[in-house]
Amino acid sequence: MVSKKVVVKNESGLHARPASVLVKTASRFKSDFFIKMYGYKVNGKSILGVMTLAAESGAEMELILEGPDEKEALEKIAELFENKFNMAS
Repeated sequence: MVSKKVVVKNESGLHARPASVLVKTASRFKSDFFIKMYGYKVNGKSILGVMTLAAESGAEMELILEGPDEKEALEKIAELFENKFNMAS
C-alpha cells in the first residue's frame, strides 16, 4: 500500500471535469484507489464517490492505492493534482 497527501489546486475545486479526469486515470490501473478527506474514505474510481467529497480549492486529501501497479498509479494521479488536472483554473 502506498499513500500520499495532495492539495486541490484548482480555483474551482474538484468539480465534475477534474473529478472525471481523476476517475478515468485511476480506472486505467488495476490497483484499488481510495481518497481520505475530512474523515471520509471514498472509492477514487467512482465519480459519485469523488463528487461526494465536494473538495474545494486548497482542500487536502490523502490518496491511498493498493495493488500490483500502485506506485505507477500514485505517481500519475498525484501529477494530476500538481498540474491542476491540465485545466485552466
